Amino acid sequence: MMRFDAGRAREYAGMMAIIQVFMGAGMAITYGFLYPVVTPTIAMYIVTGTPTLALIPLGFVMVPMGVSQQKVEKTFDFIWSLPAPRSAQAASTFVLWTGLAIPGMVAAVALSAWRYGVSLSVSPAIVPAVLLSALMAISVGFGMALAIESPIIVGLITNTLVFGVLLFSPIVYPLSHLPTWLIDVHRVLPFYAMAQVVRAGLTTGIVTDVAHWYLVLIVWTVIGWSLTAWVVGRRR
Repeated sequence: MMRFDAGRAREYAGMMAIIQVFMGAGMAITYGFLYPVVTPTIAMYIVTGTPTLALIPLGFVMVPMGVSQQKVEKTFDFIWSLPAPRSAQAASTFVLWTGLAIPGMVAAVALSAWRYGVSLSVSPAIVPAVLLSALMAISVGFGMALAIESPIIVGLITNTLVFGVLLFSPIVYPLSHLPTWLIDVHRVLPFYAMAQVVRAGLTTGIVTDVAHWYLVLIVWTVIGWSLTAWVVGRRR
């Protein structure tokens, strides 16, 4: 399944890397224009939020669009008829899209760090942080695309969701900037947790209670893939 998916990905792999750079570094630089003065603290938040700015569109837009494109091309049912477990397609989707996203994500972080003059302290913790964040995001996008038959509806939902998340989630600014009720909401939603675990892998001493944010992400990942498995099991 990996060889099959990789063969299909050759036509858009280069564009994928470019999109990741624009979504990560481009949005990080744009957010900087919203502040009258970009202090070192603000710059650190923007730069360390860059990977999450790239991961959210990956899971909520690009993966669902990939599945929807297969439905439009009438290749979706063919792929499911291949002599491989249905779980193999889900695993292949995660490995392939995450692998395609990482080079552009690294370039986006490097560009935004250069733009704001931020020095990062990268630790090995960045690896599980990125992988778990991608796993959670892809589970939602993949399951949604499987559950909803209409590619148009999928596109409308995913684009509405991703812009709402990017605009109203504290990814590139502290949680304290939000009203109290929205702070409580983001303590249980996965988006701020994604930003925090990734930020903890890029810095030292900025993020507290890292274990809590990992727990939030793990719970959402289990929920996402459980629902995806349920949808897959219902298809005949």
